[in-house]
Amino acid sequence: MTPVHFSFTSAFMLGLMGLAFHRTHLLSALLCLEGMMLSLFIALALWALQLEATAFSVAPMLLLAFSACEASAGLALLVATTRTHGSDRLQNLNLLQC
Repeated sequence: MTPVHFSFTSAFMLGLMGLAFHRTHLLSALLCLEGMMLSLFIALALWALQLEATAFSVAPMLLLAFSACEASAGLALLVATTRTHGSDRLQNLNLLQC
């Protein structure tokens, strides 16, 4: 395993562990998701450069576009949650309550 591969794998796993074990606020969960998406983007971009395939160079840009859409939807949910519940703590949210 090369050091570059190890660093992107560890960055992705760090974001996944933060998402799984440190779920106190919605903002921290969104930041962990963004870190995971950023490590995937950089890994895909470096993979396309290593393979020297021009047909595969569209995949990182597509992933980046989906990541931006995911971030905007997450921030909209964060604002809506904060307005309705008063905070972004995930333990205070009850999805069965309207």
